[in-house]
Amino acid sequence: MELSMFTRKLEMTPRLNEYVERKVGKLDRYLPSIDEARIDLSVEDTRSNDDRQVAQLTVWTRGTILRAEERTGDIFASIDAVMNKMYRQIARYKGKQQDRWHGAAEELPIEEPVSEPAGEIVRVKRFEVRPMSPEEAIEQMELLGHHFYVFLNMEEGTINTVYKRRDGNYGLLQPELD
Repeated sequence: MELSMFTRKLEMTPRLNEYVERKVGKLDRYLPSIDEARIDLSVEDTRSNDDRQVAQLTVWTRGTILRAEERTGDIFASIDAVMNKMYRQIARYKGKQQDRWHGAAEELPIEEPVSEPAGEIVRVKRFEVRPMSPEEAIEQMELLGHHFYVFLNMEEGTINTVYKRRDGNYGLLQPELD
């Protein structure tokens, strides 16, 4: 597993570096197929001191992305909390993989866009689109904790989007060309 660490408004001390490597290194025990892990540690300007220290962990495994983010008043507590959240996501991911029938399609990686109040494009994400059913896209969306998910619908052969509705159900967007 390749580990990348990034900080913003925070100094990466040797103690913090060792702590992150030790904690994230344990993920291999729970999910040996992890290709890459990225942890972003930052201090954000918020009114509450209790959620300024942010840890975001992203894990890539066989084309699937698992992501967790936690905020606390202490960076070490944020790391512990994000690791606990990731362990739960890995358990859910492994459970869904075991429940699937043998010919499962590969998953589509996607990252949530960063929302900025200025109304301009501040970040562009490119990702590989793989064919899957709407049900598989919903599974991937739930694993990532997103509210929407863009995928190649293998039944229609078109790019579609699934999204979670306020009533708890799901919607499917199928664009049509004029």
